[in-house]
Amino acid sequence: MATRSDAYPDVAIYPGEYLAEEIKARGISQKELARRIGRPANAINEIINGKKAITAETALQLEGILPEIPARFWLNLETDYQLTKALAKRRQLLDAAG
Repeated sequence: MATRSDAYPDVAIYPGEYLAEEIKARGISQKELARRIGRPANAINEIINGKKAITAETALQLEGILPEIPARFWLNLETDYQLTKALAKRRQLLDAAG
């Protein structure tokens, strides 16, 4: 019998990966993106490298620079990423328990 957690992938893709692809396709560097949204360059780098989450404020800032991609999209990516990570951890614990 399938469970609700079976509906999620086993691998969590962090939102920064998608952000990196988007800015590359648009010819925008991380440094330029940071300048445009008024954030430190290291904050953008940490998001792109999966070390920092996309907050609601960051999502709104990204929407201002990338208007075709709504803030809700970035937040949904972040939520899905966090949920998939949590479910993967739970599966590991259940598998280890037998």
